[in-house]
Amino acid sequence: MTETTQTRNDPSRPTSDEVLLRVRDVRKYFPIRRGFFSRVVGHVKAVDHVSFDVHKGEVLGLVGESGCGKTTLARTILRLIEPTGGQVNLDGVSVFDLGAADMRKMRKRMQIIFQDPYGSLNPRLTAGSMIAEAIQIHKLARGDAVRQRVVELLDRVGLPAAAMSRYPHEFSGGQRQRIGIARALAVGPELIIADEPVSALDVSIQAQILNLLADLQRDLEMSLVFIAHDLGVVEHISDRVAVMYLGKIVEMTASSMLYEHAKHPYTKALMSAIPSLDPKRRSERIVLKGDVPSPADVPPGCPFHTRCPEVMDVCRTHVPVLKEVSAGHQVSCWLYDEKPSR
Repeated sequence: MTETTQTRNDPSRPTSDEVLLRVRDVRKYFPIRRGFFSRVVGHVKAVDHVSFDVHKGEVLGLVGESGCGKTTLARTILRLIEPTGGQVNLDGVSVFDLGAADMRKMRKRMQIIFQDPYGSLNPRLTAGSMIAEAIQIHKLARGDAVRQRVVELLDRVGLPAAAMSRYPHEFSGGQRQRIGIARALAVGPELIIADEPVSALDVSIQAQILNLLADLQRDLEMSLVFIAHDLGVVEHISDRVAVMYLGKIVEMTASSMLYEHAKHPYTKALMSAIPSLDPKRRSERIVLKGDVPSPADVPPGCPFHTRCPEVMDVCRTHVPVLKEVSAGHQVSCWLYDEKPSR
């Protein structure tokens, strides 16, 4: 993955200050129902007051343990599931306020690559039919032009034209994910959310898909939100990284800054788990005690305080807010904030 790493760390790589995606105070709560009348007795706070921006041409990595709300956040942003609250704006258009017809048009501008490269494909359709379907629905081409567009997309993701007539079960896992990528690219989106696109693949195939995504993002100048639970994977593709814990973002900064100067205790624990052959980057393993609390019963104060090795009294009673503690570095932790007055 050397080529991808060099691309991300190249200071001359063009970036834009113009915001494409603006996420503000997004929440997704799932009701807990019990009893004969299915009364609501509580809520699972899968995504709880999340805010961030994605600039045009930027790759934002989103990481955290399984169950922290990453996938729910992605699907809420795209309105694959309806939000509980908050606002999402794509290039100035309020996504949550769109009606069904306008939302269908918006989907041409924002696409998703799913985690499961087999479950996300229709087993009854050929690869060519699945890719062509999006082109036809949005009326981007017709007749022979559709087939030509499909061939071009397959070639772009490294598959031969003959793959058009084959069904999902005839491909390997990596090839299926390439089809998923081609399908997402078919409508020419400005934003793609890749939901753990390499977690179900072999390590050798992961590198190929990561390099493919990095090349496509650079060549097409699109924005990418790359979701993963492995900080080692995110490092090689992201410009900035946001770390999630229990439905909230606890730290966000430039990729190089996060890997050299992580501040939140949770991020430090994740970083210490990354294997490295570089003796300069090796650090003492930080083992977190206990399990992640249930999002249906979030502890008071900082949600991480039950496992934090640097916990203070204030952490148990007051919730820290995500704020900038240095240039471009945001952290939600009382270690870097003024203690509330009693």
